[in-house]
Amino acid sequence: MGQIRILLVEDHKIVREGTRQLLEQASDLTVIGEAADGEEAVHLADELRPDVIVMDVRLPKLNGIEATRTIKAKHPDMPILILSAYDNDHYVFPLLDAGANGYLLKTTGGADLAQAIRTIHTGETVLDPSIAHKVVDRLTHRQLYRSEEMAEGLTKREIEVLQAAASGMSNREIGEALSISPHTVQVHLRNIFGKLGVGSRVEAAAYALVHGWITLEEEIE
Repeated sequence: MGQIRILLVEDHKIVREGTRQLLEQASDLTVIGEAADGEEAVHLADELRPDVIVMDVRLPKLNGIEATRTIKAKHPDMPILILSAYDNDHYVFPLLDAGANGYLLKTTGGADLAQAIRTIHTGETVLDPSIAHKVVDRLTHRQLYRSEEMAEGLTKREIEVLQAAASGMSNREIGEALSISPHTVQVHLRNIFGKLGVGSRVEAAAYALVHGWITLEEEIE
C-alpha cells in the first residue's frame, strides 16, 4: 500500500509544523502541501488532489466550514478530517453538514490522529468521543420532536425557539436569550411552520403543546 498524501490546513505556523512532524513519523503518511487559510486550502485541493485533508475550523479569508463545503462541491470523494480546538455546536454540525468525514479535537495524540487519517482514507467516519456524543444527542432529540405526520422532526434549537415564542417573547428577545440574531430566529420559525404545516406562532405552539414538546411554564436555560 502506498503512502497517504495529506494536505494540512492550519493558520498557526508553529501548530502546522508540529502536526506535520507528528504525522510524518508514520511511514505511510506524507504531507504534500500546507495551507494557512481557507482560500489556499481550496486552491491546493484542486492542484494537489490529496488523499486526505486535515483542516482547522477558524481560518483567515475562508473559514473551515466554507472551505469544506467548497472543496466537497468540487471533490465529493476527497476525505476531510477536521482538527479543531473547538467542540461548539455551531462549528460541529455545520462542518458535518458541509461534508466533513471526521472531527477530532486538538487534544488528540499523534498516534490517534494518524490512525484517524488512515480510517477516513478507507471511507469510514471518525469522531472524537465528545463530538460523537453531540451527534447521538442531536439525532435522539430529532426523533423525540417528530410526529407520525411529519416528514422531518424539529431540532433541539427549533424547540428552544418555539418554547420561547410560546411564552410571548419577541424575535429580538428570543435572539438575546439564545445568543442568535432576530433574523436567525425568523428563519427557525419559518422552518418550524413548514415542518408542522402551520401558518402562525399560535398554531405551532398549540401543536407542540399537544405533543408534549413544550410547556407554558418552562423557561429557556
